[in-house]
Amino acid sequence: MNAAIRAVVRQADALGHETWGIRHGYQGLLDKDWAPMPTRACANILQRGGTVLHTARCPEFLLPNRRAEAAENLRAEGIQGLVVIGGDGSFRAAEALQREHGVPCAGIPGTIDNDLPGTERTLGFDTALNTAVEAIDRIRDTASSHGRLFLVEVMGRSSGMLAVHTALACGAEAVLYPESPDDSYETLVARLYANWLRGKRSSIVVVAEGDGLGSAVAVGDRLRRDHGLDLRVVVLGHIQRGGSPSALDRIWGSRWGAEAVRRLDAGESGFYLGEVAGALALLPLAQVLDPHPSPPGDLSELVGILSR
Repeated sequence: MNAAIRAVVRQADALGHETWGIRHGYQGLLDKDWAPMPTRACANILQRGGTVLHTARCPEFLLPNRRAEAAENLRAEGIQGLVVIGGDGSFRAAEALQREHGVPCAGIPGTIDNDLPGTERTLGFDTALNTAVEAIDRIRDTASSHGRLFLVEVMGRSSGMLAVHTALACGAEAVLYPESPDDSYETLVARLYANWLRGKRSSIVVVAEGDGLGSAVAVGDRLRRDHGLDLRVVVLGHIQRGGSPSALDRIWGSRWGAEAVRRLDAGESGFYLGEVAGALALLPLAQVLDPHPSPPGDLSELVGILSR
């Protein structure tokens, strides 16, 4: 996100515009928690994780009267366009703000879930994926040495994108995620048993935190109860959300931040940016209301094939 913030500020400066940083997201719009953000304020933030503007949940923004208040705050301050970096909730709020009050909005996709419609990439996904894979590579050493089953929980409350890609990249034996078929537990047990018969004595199973079977802890408890398996559970948690961003996240954050400003400067609004087949994509902000994408089915199938 800091790469996108940096690009927004410096592209706006290059076009002769002043940028204001709004702290704590939509709560900052309501509280007028903002200040001018000159280009030098973005020095040495490219390599930092998180966001220098901070963020916060704002349930109040679901109320029409509070959105009207935010729009009036922007107008009173003379702010003529809003760049929103975030995921589904952030974009839905931006779509409502523009539709209801005419506030020009541009969206930059930022969520490690990588589950926004129309784009194959969101900021944070590549960094979180690499962080999870690096952690599981270390866990694999212990699993192999001790001949043990590990269930590793990654983030993904309603999307299995991170779980499936992590499982494929780290050579996991199986993956469980919210969009898994109803018989995923039985399939997991059968796969673990088949692996045992083939002589495999250690396994890694990646579990999304929002898997329909429950958390990795719940799945582990069930496997112990049903089959008496000796296993360990590792919950990676918020370690996936921090750390220095990957090169790809820095590059796309920079591209999207600059492009958002250029388009707002040209009079465009009501859009969010993305990536499709390696190219920068422009999507209508209302598309965030469409169904969210599921992980490609062939990837989860490939996890099982390649882990034999």
